[in-house]
Amino acid sequence: MAKRSGEKFHDILEAAVKTFAQTGYHRTRVADIAREAGVADGTVYIYFENKEDILVSLFQDLMIRFVDDLCSELIQCGDANEKLKAIISYHLTTLGNRPEQAKVTQIELRQIDQTINEGISKPLKGYFNLLEEVIEEGKEQGLYRKELDTRTARKVIFGGIDEVVTCWVMSGKPYSLAALSDSVYGILVRGLR
Repeated sequence: MAKRSGEKFHDILEAAVKTFAQTGYHRTRVADIAREAGVADGTVYIYFENKEDILVSLFQDLMIRFVDDLCSELIQCGDANEKLKAIISYHLTTLGNRPEQAKVTQIELRQIDQTINEGISKPLKGYFNLLEEVIEEGKEQGLYRKELDTRTARKVIFGGIDEVVTCWVMSGKPYSLAALSDSVYGILVRGLR
């Protein structure tokens, strides 16, 4: 059983983000990640079974932190509209501040096999549940249409935010992803009303 905590665990994950973003998942070797982390190849195997395990663990770690930090942000919000705006802003700002992470989540994670896909789909559920809770809250508060299908609305919201990030990553142009938050919010909230 691999060790799942500690400074080296997180150093290896950070090194994996950089290496996957620079070379691509398929061209990256465990030795490349080890070198970037400043550890011996064998040390990586104390924490991870293989490269696939690194990618899944990386995404799980990122999503757990992302959702936990986002929940802390949402406590400060009043109604569902404020929460939706905070979610959009947090998503775009977080990935805008971490372009390597954005590249890995938007490009590298989408070119993988079914086993990895199953490993990364579980952590996304926490984020999806959070979005659905906000939509339901908005319906209860009379801010969003009662007949709105919550799951479909969540897919549209996530899909919209996700596409904005993907276009930003693919463009390679230096512009602020966070600056798009208000525009994305405006479009999405009008669809919910």
